[in-house]
Formats: sequence, structure tokens, C-alpha cells
Amino acid sequence: MFGRVLVAMVTPFTPDGDLDLKGAQELAAHLVGKQGVDGLVVNGTTGEAPTTTDAEKAQVIKAVAEAVGDRTQILAGVGTNSTRHTIELAHSAEQHGADGLLVVTPYYSKPTQEGVENHFRQVADASGLPALLYDIPGRTATAIETETLLRLSEHPRIVGVKDCKVDLLATARVIAETGLDFYSGNDELILPLYSIGGVGTVSTVGHVVGNEIKAMLDAYDEGDNKEALRRHQALLPVITAIMTREPGAVAVKAALNLLGLPAGPVREPLAEATPKLINELKALFV
Repeated sequence: MFGRVLVAMVTPFTPDGDLDLKGAQELAAHLVGKQGVDGLVVNGTTGEAPTTTDAEKAQVIKAVAEAVGDRTQILAGVGTNSTRHTIELAHSAEQHGADGLLVVTPYYSKPTQEGVENHFRQVADASGLPALLYDIPGRTATAIETETLLRLSEHPRIVGVKDCKVDLLATARVIAETGLDFYSGNDELILPLYSIGGVGTVSTVGHVVGNEIKAMLDAYDEGDNKEALRRHQALLPVITAIMTREPGAVAVKAALNLLGLPAGPVREPLAEATPKLINELKALFV
């Protein structure tokens, strides 16, 4: 529904830490026009949603929709650990121009699977937008279990999963038994997940290698597995630098700043990229 290569877009800030809405529009246009991505996910973890206000989230959606809404799919991260608050954010996203929702598993509270399922159903019922569920137990402490996903797949507006569970057996079963679109949320697993029936990625490194990811998937689609593997391996240094050294938002903002693209600083409690990471990124991009 949303294409193959989606980018979990950073939220650009000014040097003082305020929203840079013009920068967000410029970055969105760059990602769509130069990196060739199929969609943008705003207000996610890489977009520093934990440290932006509800009003700022609405401003970001509106600004990005005005800039590229006629050329790409825009999904809005709306998940919180409060069902009521998540529903409020879903309504706001719909009002301000989003095409879809990304809804993370409620975190910290560690609800039962009954609670998880009820949360997702209420959010999907409350909005007219299609939704991707975000399964990332490493951050939320709660996985969406296979049987829960099978039941949720029957909801007409739950259309897919951003998969960060790193359990390919469970993922393969849900893909085989449902019509859900699975997007890899782990950049190192884009090709492995694609090869077992996934549809693409919600990527952080796609900010800087979106075209390379598309070329890798194109090679696989064309039956050239050797070329797809070669491209996968060529991406590993970028994935390693951006996704394993420091938080992804920190690293990818540093990379964008080095490339002269709008990003700006991160908001506390995140800390700016270390000189060691910046030097590693310079070796890759400058």
C-alpha cells in the first residue's frame, strides 16, 4: 500500500532546538526527489517523537504534507503508552494530512496481549487511515505475539507491520497466513525479510542511501540474487556506522549535517554525535 522504501524521517531543528519546518520541507523534498523514496514516516523514534509536543507533531505533518503530499505517502507516528492519547494523535494526523499511521506497541506499562490487541483495535477503529503496527519489543518490552497479529490482521484498517522483532520464523508465519505488509525496521534485515515475503523497509539509513536500497530490491525482483547480495553487503558499513555506534537519530542527523542537508541538533536527553562517530561518517560521505 505504501510502496517499498519508506524513510523514518528526522525532525529538523534550528540551532536553538526549535522546529525547523522549512528544513523539514526541504529534507522531505530531497528524500522524495533525490533519494527516490516511496514514503515518509514522520514523528517516529528517529523523528524524536518522545521529545516533541503534540502541537509540534501536527506542524510537522502539515508542513511535510504541503511540501510533498502530492508525490509520496506520509505516515505519522502516533503510538504512545496511552490508548486515549494515541487516539488523539491519530485524529490530529488525519486532520493535518497524513495518509497512514504508525502505531507502536504500548511501552513501559507491559500490557497483556489482550491489552495490546484492544489498544490497536481502538486506535484503528477511531481513524479512517490505514495503520502499520510497530513491533519493537527491544524498546517497548512487549512483543506483538503471533496469534495476536493473526487476529489483528482481520481488521480492515490494519494493513501491515513495521517489524523489529528479529524473529524471522514468527514473521514468516504471519506473512504466510495473512495479507499484512511487512516492512523491515532493521536496516540490516531489509533483504532477508524481503526474501521471505516482506514488502520493503521503514529505514533510517535510507536518508542517505535510499537509492541504493531501491537498487538492491530491484535486483532481487529481477532474479539477480548475486547483485542483490552484493548491494546488501555494500550497505553494511553505512548501516554499522548509523545504527550501531550511537542512537540512530543522532547518527543520521550528523550524516545529514555533514552533507549540508537540514537536520540540526538533537534534543536532550540525546547527546550530539561524538567526534569519533563524525570522523567515521566523514569517511563514508564526505
